[in-house]
Amino acid sequence: MRVLVVEDDGETAEYICTSLKALGHVTKHASDGKQGFLDALDNDFDVIVVDRMLPGLDGLTLVKSVRGANVDTPILFLSALGGLNDRVNGLEAGADDYLVKPFAFSELSARLTALARRPPMQAEETRLQVADLEIDLIRHTVCRSGQEIAVQPREFRLLSYLMKNAERVVTRTMLLESVWDFHFDPNTNVVETHISRLRNKIDKPFEQPLIH
Repeated sequence: MRVLVVEDDGETAEYICTSLKALGHVTKHASDGKQGFLDALDNDFDVIVVDRMLPGLDGLTLVKSVRGANVDTPILFLSALGGLNDRVNGLEAGADDYLVKPFAFSELSARLTALARRPPMQAEETRLQVADLEIDLIRHTVCRSGQEIAVQPREFRLLSYLMKNAERVVTRTMLLESVWDFHFDPNTNVVETHISRLRNKIDKPFEQPLIH
């Protein structure tokens, strides 16, 4: 595990780094917020430990700046500021965990290991495209060959599910569960009706059919 420790107190930083190295981890120490920010931009760490009260650039600003630079490395705040508002502010700034000083190294080590195991967050898709068909998941718009197509909310949900599963066969049961949230067969032709409506809007006016 590669750990960046941003801590201005020399004794605390040495204690953390020495203890982590004894467990086989690689550490780097930054003694002020500005240097910590620059080191974090390298994105070469599995987890970052940040003190709240730092010279040059305070911990909250550092974390907000790191997140603003699209660095998603897990961050743990380690601070003597242990009030409820302090913890909430730290997490809202973009930290993943918060540990109050004084602390037990065993707990710090366990929390860092847990953070390093987390899978990286994936950027959420906002647009889907299949051939010349595009949908905007934020604006809820549908376009094909540059022409905007009006669809109802349920039709949009059905179409987005089909596009997310393009080139796969999806069953009627899968559609009922994912689009209508039915975990039983309502014994109606609701799926067939909506598919027919989509075909009329998405396929019929165009040369190439996309819904099969």
